[in-house]
Amino acid sequence: MPKYIAPVEDMQFILHDCLNITDHYQNIGYEDAADTSLVNAIIEEAAKFSSEVISPLNYPGDLEGCRLENGQVTTPKGFKEAYQQYCEAGWSSLACPAEFEGQGLPHSLSVVTEEMNSSANTSWSMYPGLTHGSISALHHHGSDDLKNTYLPKLISGEWTGTMCLTEAHCGSDLGMLKSKAIPQEDGSYSITGTKIFISAGEHDMSSNIIHLVLARLPDAPEGSGGISLFLVPKILDTANSTIHTDNNVVCSAIEHKMGIKASATCVVNFEDSKGYLIGEANKGLACMFTMMNVARLATSVQGYALAELSLQASLDYAKDRIQMRALSGPKAPEKAADPIIVHPDVRRMLFTQKAFVEGSRGLAYYVATLVDKVHAGKDEDGQHDKRLGLLTPICKTFMTEIGFESTNHAVQTYGGHGFICESEVEQQVRDARIAMIYEGTSGIQALDFLGRKVLRDKGETLVSWIGEIKSLAGQVDDSLKPAATQLAGRCDEWLQLTQQVAGNAMKNPDEIGAAAFDFLMYSGYLSVAHVLLQQANTALTSERSKDFIQAKQETVRFYFSRMLPRIDTHKQLAIAGEDTLGCVEFGWE
Repeated sequence: MPKYIAPVEDMQFILHDCLNITDHYQNIGYEDAADTSLVNAIIEEAAKFSSEVISPLNYPGDLEGCRLENGQVTTPKGFKEAYQQYCEAGWSSLACPAEFEGQGLPHSLSVVTEEMNSSANTSWSMYPGLTHGSISALHHHGSDDLKNTYLPKLISGEWTGTMCLTEAHCGSDLGMLKSKAIPQEDGSYSITGTKIFISAGEHDMSSNIIHLVLARLPDAPEGSGGISLFLVPKILDTANSTIHTDNNVVCSAIEHKMGIKASATCVVNFEDSKGYLIGEANKGLACMFTMMNVARLATSVQGYALAELSLQASLDYAKDRIQMRALSGPKAPEKAADPIIVHPDVRRMLFTQKAFVEGSRGLAYYVATLVDKVHAGKDEDGQHDKRLGLLTPICKTFMTEIGFESTNHAVQTYGGHGFICESEVEQQVRDARIAMIYEGTSGIQALDFLGRKVLRDKGETLVSWIGEIKSLAGQVDDSLKPAATQLAGRCDEWLQLTQQVAGNAMKNPDEIGAAAFDFLMYSGYLSVAHVLLQQANTALTSERSKDFIQAKQETVRFYFSRMLPRIDTHKQLAIAGEDTLGCVEFGWE
């Protein structure tokens, strides 16, 4: 059965060799983190926790799932104890503000640990994962009283947090939400409404759950401009309460889901529940987006983290499983058949996963350094924030799409055994599927990318990113020049495609929606190509092993030969035109 082993060497290579991470920390004021031995120690200890503590709970947790009785959710066996160990070891406070008892380390370090936890046990990782978003929103927008009251316990992990957006009649269109917030004489608000799809909305792993809830004030304008954000605790009187909730916050159901079954996805009812305003009235979406952007980056990581797990599983299986003989003659004549890894199509699937994982990991870690700079106030002209805004939807969509593709390759590698639950790879497919949906579907992310991040600023931020890719491609080793030349040519094509899509959009705004997904995927493939090329180039002058260096060169060769050509299809689809989507049978012409 698959057992997750954290890819520590590749993680350290990207951080130290490619990103010069300790110099980065020194330059932006994280002096405590500017220590190679500290960074490596964190990675190595996190690797032990993920592989030894939560990975063994992954498959059993999927089988057991969560149970709801009298409004209380019980998580699978071992989950609560693992969470206590996680908090006691300080993992919950790693990248949290020091003034509220966090360790004050950079966000980019927490991304590495989040990847390991997501690979090892996606469902389990959801419980602490949502809390980080709550901390971010509260730290940026909460009053001093709220921060002093709630942040220390959220950061320690004693309490956990959620984000409560979705209602049964509205998903991503939050302007239609109906939850109400009535002002009270003591300055608090009475919150009433029902939220669905709330990850970690109820569980037994922490002593209190702090919900961040979107709701409308009585005089709020219609639409998204009339939404406010409120902090609503499950338990108010934590010192004296011995009941499940004293704030009328009740879980009425947990969803029966396709995947992440050990993560409690809840229907949560608020009935005259006491809440506290976060930020300004009717400015809740802006506050919530602070939280959602953190969550979107975490979801990006989840996508390729599951691809890493599927790669490890399918590679081990391909080395052991014997079936047929190689077309060029027996490779294991002493056995009844050859290991299936000798077959080119199996290697195609393995290489696809490998290239996706390593390219996505490199891009995600780079994006995390942009978060570091923004959080550290090292973004005087706002350029880091703009690039972060540009790359976040690419990461969220591309990495979750390829994560799902990769887990399907694992099932295909296993053959019939992959379709059977005991192999555990079918669980990875089910767990990976949700990542393309929550925190904004692939289509919504694509609209944000093309409409807001590319066209709204007239391509300025995208042109800057493309320019950097071309510049770095011109500096690679001679052995990588063919790939670099191909990438530079594709960058010129990227600019031309952007202009063509923009021109179509000026004639018909619906062209944005028709082109958005394929334009984003096109951009994702090229961004990952850039990352893989830089990794291969950096490896040539590194002190890594000969096999490690060779593997990076082989990955680039495979990706540029067999994966990058996919963008030709995405290009044609991006310019195919909105008129090709009309269909009388659908009731739309």
